[in-house]
Amino acid sequence: MPNTLSRSNSERNTHRATIRSDGVDLAVFARGEPDRPTLVFVHGYPDTHAVWDRVIDRLADDFHCVSFDVRGAGASARPRPTRAYRLSRLAADLIAVIDWASPDAPVHLVGHDWGSIQSWEVVTDPAFAGRLAGFTSISGPCLDHAGHWLRAQRRSDPSGLRRQLRKSWYIAALHVPLLPQLAWHGPLGARWPHTLAALEGERLPTSATLARDGAHGAKLYRANMLPRLMCPRDRRARCPVQIVVPQRDAFVGPGFVDDLGRWVADLEVVRIDAAHWAIQTHPDTVADHCRAFARGHVAAHPDPAPVPQTGHKPESPAHRPPEASHG
Repeated sequence: MPNTLSRSNSERNTHRATIRSDGVDLAVFARGEPDRPTLVFVHGYPDTHAVWDRVIDRLADDFHCVSFDVRGAGASARPRPTRAYRLSRLAADLIAVIDWASPDAPVHLVGHDWGSIQSWEVVTDPAFAGRLAGFTSISGPCLDHAGHWLRAQRRSDPSGLRRQLRKSWYIAALHVPLLPQLAWHGPLGARWPHTLAALEGERLPTSATLARDGAHGAKLYRANMLPRLMCPRDRRARCPVQIVVPQRDAFVGPGFVDDLGRWVADLEVVRIDAAHWAIQTHPDTVADHCRAFARGHVAAHPDPAPVPQTGHKPESPAHRPPEASHG
């Protein structure tokens, strides 16, 4: 049986809310005081918000920490159409969460894997520049930047391109009709805890909704990968960016950061001795880098730009009902 995610140390202090974005209900979780700088954590595939718990445990005394289950995962709704998982929809979800978490001040985004990929969509959109104080990206490049990088590699370093394509073999598998559903509800789902242990060097917890999350989350790849990689746009970051590079990542090669200065004016790159799920295996290291980056960029935004009118005005955590504590 999988070792399901346990949040016994944090659950008592977690506020849970449900907000709606584009007709989709999203489960949102907050810890820490709302009047402190806000960090919004975005999980990847096939995880839920709980993959961040170990990092948030180390930051909640200093920051207002908000995480959420992305559409198709955990306790959030699972739209059926593949088009519902396009990056534009994911970006709208993220803005809805930001509006709820910190309606009057910019936030720091922290994304891992697909959580980082979808965060780049907001980070590179000039419409939301005033909402972001900074962005920490872990194991999830901007797909447009990746598309440009792949084109350059094809011309200048074909062997480097082949190395990354070998790391990305699973992307093709996720495009095969019915294969993700059959795999996650069958052998892949059953073996996933053992696969994680082999990749990360230790046994990691998994969610009780893993099979459904894996099957639905495959639509992230189908809706976005080929269009963005084949026809990349010029997308420039609108806030400071920190890239945390796990040096033993089995899925994302370090080469994606090589040309990022072209797209990010204020860039910091940190390399750590960890594998893909560094946020679980090395939470102290990840939390330390998030803390230092957030503190280092608070002063850069003392008077945040006016909040863009997104049309979403959910109840903010500063006015949340006291009975909504989770646990």
